[in-house]
Amino acid sequence: MGKVLIIGAGGVGTVVAHKVAQNPDVFTEIVLASRTKSKCDAIAKAIGSDRIITDQVDADNVNELIKLFNTHKPDIVINVALPYQDLTIMDACLACGVNYLDTANYEPLDEAKFEYKWQWAYQERFKKAGLTAILGCGFDPGVSGVYTAYAAKHYFKEMHYLDIVDCNAGDHGKAFATNFNPEINIREVTQKGKYYENGKWIYTEPHEIHKPLNYPNIGPKESYVIYHEELESLVKNYPTLKRARFWMTFGQEYLTHLRVIQNIGMARIDPIMYNGVEIVPIQFLKAVLPNPGELGENYVGETSIGCRIKGIDKEGKEMTYYVYNNCSHHAAYLETGAQGVSYTTGVPAMIGAMMFLKGLWKKPGVYNVEEFDPDPFMEQLNKQGLPWHEIFNEDLEV
Repeated sequence: MGKVLIIGAGGVGTVVAHKVAQNPDVFTEIVLASRTKSKCDAIAKAIGSDRIITDQVDADNVNELIKLFNTHKPDIVINVALPYQDLTIMDACLACGVNYLDTANYEPLDEAKFEYKWQWAYQERFKKAGLTAILGCGFDPGVSGVYTAYAAKHYFKEMHYLDIVDCNAGDHGKAFATNFNPEINIREVTQKGKYYENGKWIYTEPHEIHKPLNYPNIGPKESYVIYHEELESLVKNYPTLKRARFWMTFGQEYLTHLRVIQNIGMARIDPIMYNGVEIVPIQFLKAVLPNPGELGENYVGETSIGCRIKGIDKEGKEMTYYVYNNCSHHAAYLETGAQGVSYTTGVPAMIGAMMFLKGLWKKPGVYNVEEFDPDPFMEQLNKQGLPWHEIFNEDLEV
């Protein structure tokens, strides 16, 4: 059906490459590019597919991206590089007439901001160019938005309360490690909390609101309200929501390490001078922490991510609905060589590109995933390794 270019060769890029290679009827040609070509070569070799072409690109450089796009002429780019590079890749897409998909919103280097405004500003340019840009097509953001759209389409007349719940009950055996890019991960979980209630945003101190929530097949885990970017688009697209929150689990040991990292200044994102060289502490920390892409081998346990929704059903009665997926770290590793957090992000990115190439999610402009038809995406989740489950009218505890 079409040619895909994947940018990024970390844990998520590894999963995306595996999954597109598993669907040759949709992805007829595959290109994998990153700053370090040898990483792409290793992934292509592990997959064993001679259909994967590899290349090198600095995704911070628009001219290099344009050259890459003009060389390979893809139909769509799956951006699983760093969020700092979203806008350069979108600029190159506009210059070359290429469609776009990512898994995380643009983030400026100098401040931890999780907002869509920079990318939403591209709406008219993509529309005028006849190109589609699909934003935030990982799990959360991504599947969390598709779950919400599915609930709205099939079950709810009005959704009033939305809680996205993200539990990682896995154990990688390391003293401290992050499950995706450490720089992005630490920026995300150390920021102030924020949730939506009665038409306005409520700000909290980091990890201020927390309580144990019960997760299927896992049990109770202490869960913390943090801000996550899909809340911004979901409250915009579903105006009946009275409250929307995002919960994530953290172990006490993880939080203790995080506190120490912050207290000694290693989470700083501003440059400092060291021995006459300018370094950014959090980037140095990233260099000494375990590589998230190499955590999979000894990772046990599973993730559980879902949406808990309360509102009024199509018949006008009160209703609660919980839709979720549990993903085994070990099963993800056996299939792709990556752990479950990379797997739950990479599989939806592939499905989003599949939706585009099949013509199901194809409309000029810039869109979040909940603005498309959720049904074909939900069908593919069951086929591609992330089966979902539904629970109706039980106490949702949040």
